[in-house]
Amino acid sequence: MSIKDRYTSGSGSQESPRWGAIVRDGIILLAALIILPKMWPFYSVPTGSRGVVTQFGKIVGIEQEGLAVLPPWQNLTLFSIRAEEANIDNASGSTSDTQPVSVSLTVRYSISPDKVSEVYEKYSHNGDLSSYVQTATHEIFKAVTAKYSAPDLIAERAKVSTDIYAALGSKLAVYGAQVINIDMRNFSFQESYMRAINSKVEQEQLRLAAENKLRTVEAEQKQKVAIAQAEADAVKATADGNAYANLKIATAQAEALRVQNSALAQSKEVLELRRIEVEQTKADRWNGQLPQNVYAGAPIPFLNASK
Repeated sequence: MSIKDRYTSGSGSQESPRWGAIVRDGIILLAALIILPKMWPFYSVPTGSRGVVTQFGKIVGIEQEGLAVLPPWQNLTLFSIRAEEANIDNASGSTSDTQPVSVSLTVRYSISPDKVSEVYEKYSHNGDLSSYVQTATHEIFKAVTAKYSAPDLIAERAKVSTDIYAALGSKLAVYGAQVINIDMRNFSFQESYMRAINSKVEQEQLRLAAENKLRTVEAEQKQKVAIAQAEADAVKATADGNAYANLKIATAQAEALRVQNSALAQSKEVLELRRIEVEQTKADRWNGQLPQNVYAGAPIPFLNASK
């Protein structure tokens, strides 16, 4: 039977549609379109997801990434284990010295793959735990900042971030999540306290500048003293050297005189020899002229008879 004969009756100009057949087949096609997807056994679990398999509302398994084949009476729900992000604006707390402090944070987290079933059953059907993360972050920030004074909170910001990361990691583990990282922004105190901090910083910078200048002056003075001391030591060393040399010369001269005196005292011939040497020296130096005045006891030079 052709399609035309199936849905029409009569012949020629007397043809009329068979509404009963049309309605029946339409109902069958609609039912097939509705039922076929429900009966389709093949599913795809994309990368970064897990497939939660339920049967009549009960979790019966977790499918990994890739192809999943399920019977018609089971359902597959995709559950993301990719990194998610929760923004916490103006989280507030108080330091140990009662200074109010606020900060904005971005927390990146993901669901632990082995906790998918627990998270799906208790907290979220798609892996979004942002509301839990925000609540936990506010609580942790208050607890951590209460351990620090305001100056320490500023000076040890990296350690504060590490403490928040560790405490939040333990907190979110209860919800089956793991912290990837934390970014802190807009870390601030009350305006009056910030003004006081800025003033203190300026005073500290001035103090350090004055200390540096003082150290420079002290270093210059020490350098001058060292140079003067070195010059004085050099002068003293020169004077000591000269005095020592003079002492040695005087000692040598005294020793020579002592030896000569000793020799003269022991031998009259040596004394006579010295006298002769002296007279010989005078004779060698005489120019041949007699003295104009002869005094009593003065020696007369030798006369040259050939002249």
